[in-house]
Amino acid sequence: MDLVIVVYYVNILWDIVKNWWWICFPFVLWRPFLFWWLWWRQETWMLAQKSVVLEIKMPKDVLKPLRAMEQAFSAMWGSVLDPPDWWEKWFEGKTLLSLVLEMVSTDGEPHLYVRVHESRRNAIEAALYSQYPDAEISLVNDYTKNVPQNIPNKDWDLWGTDYELSQPGVYPLKTYTSFFEEKEAAKEEKRIDPLSTLLEGLGTFKPGEHLWIQMSVKPIMSSKNPMEGYEFIKQGREIANKLAKRPEKAKAKSILQEAVDELVSGKIPGEEKKEVELFPPEMRLTPGEKDIVQGVENKIAKRCFDSFVRFVYIAKRDVYFGGAKAIPFGFFNQFSTENLNQIKPWPKTITKIKKYINFLGKPIPVFEILRARRVFVRKRRLFFRYITRHPPVFPKPGGTFLLNTEEVATMFHFPGRGVAAAPFISRVESKRGEAPLDLPMEEE
Repeated sequence: MDLVIVVYYVNILWDIVKNWWWICFPFVLWRPFLFWWLWWRQETWMLAQKSVVLEIKMPKDVLKPLRAMEQAFSAMWGSVLDPPDWWEKWFEGKTLLSLVLEMVSTDGEPHLYVRVHESRRNAIEAALYSQYPDAEISLVNDYTKNVPQNIPNKDWDLWGTDYELSQPGVYPLKTYTSFFEEKEAAKEEKRIDPLSTLLEGLGTFKPGEHLWIQMSVKPIMSSKNPMEGYEFIKQGREIANKLAKRPEKAKAKSILQEAVDELVSGKIPGEEKKEVELFPPEMRLTPGEKDIVQGVENKIAKRCFDSFVRFVYIAKRDVYFGGAKAIPFGFFNQFSTENLNQIKPWPKTITKIKKYINFLGKPIPVFEILRARRVFVRKRRLFFRYITRHPPVFPKPGGTFLLNTEEVATMFHFPGRGVAAAPFISRVESKRGEAPLDLPMEEE
């Protein structure tokens, strides 16, 4: 009898599932649907936009402090930021625009490029000219088209990686204020410039070798609205308050909550007296803790970008030199500190995968075939994302981190001649000037 009842209810359940199974589909598929819908709309919108590559030739003499480059990036932040509204995001596919800053060595010749949306070109040029009027900015073809588009192949190989931060993005990297004491009238040849080692290294490559360093920076705001950014100021303040051991503000309770607390505890609200501390929590911090709190607060006080950083070393196989990756490694290592933050290669995207060996210490053939295939896929994927300027885990979100204007200016700026005196650095040798006021003009 019991078995008959069980079978009866099982049949009822089966009839429900058989007739109404499709009701579960919207609940299961709505998140994937929203993801692919947004990706499709954004890709359609981006394909309709036109981006241009600008080459920047450095002025002959750069005597301005690095704060001038930071000011230029602050102006660019305001020029590029244009968050979409709800309709523009979900139906038109509009997204936040980015600036792509690239330091490149082509056959041993260094170049500086900026890739921008065509509608923002004039604003970007104005921001740079306002601080460096003697610089030369010109429209050029995309240099990534000068190599085969299917690297790696039988003639070309590459090595590269994306970068990540070791701590949350609100922790600062080492910036130019730590490399030298900045003075408005300081002679530029006395500066310790973090770009010096990179530029010297970029000039040592042979014909057939290329080193490409890419920094993509997207202006964002600290906002609850995901179309504008995320709440990094709130995150930074919470971390700073926790490090400084500042007391948390008590949340206001409703009258009902206070009445319940009084009934349960038997204490009248406001009856408890807090001990008065003679010294504020900040006075008990160690010098290292003070540096961290001050660094976090200083970082979130400036304009910020949602960023990703990567490099690829590309070369013909007959001139490929594996040690070339030490140049970008050394460059980015300058901005890392043990107590604040570190920028380091992201293991998920490094074009190297460890070998699996047997008990004799030799590679296992089957795993070697799989490893070689995985390395090839990583290289091809990294190359594709570089030339398309896509984020590290595209089309998924993520793989980016927070940089402010000071950090971006430290990594990408114009070094002085005293810093980069090598003849291979492309510079504007003549100074531009206006025509004399008394110059006779031809009448029509």
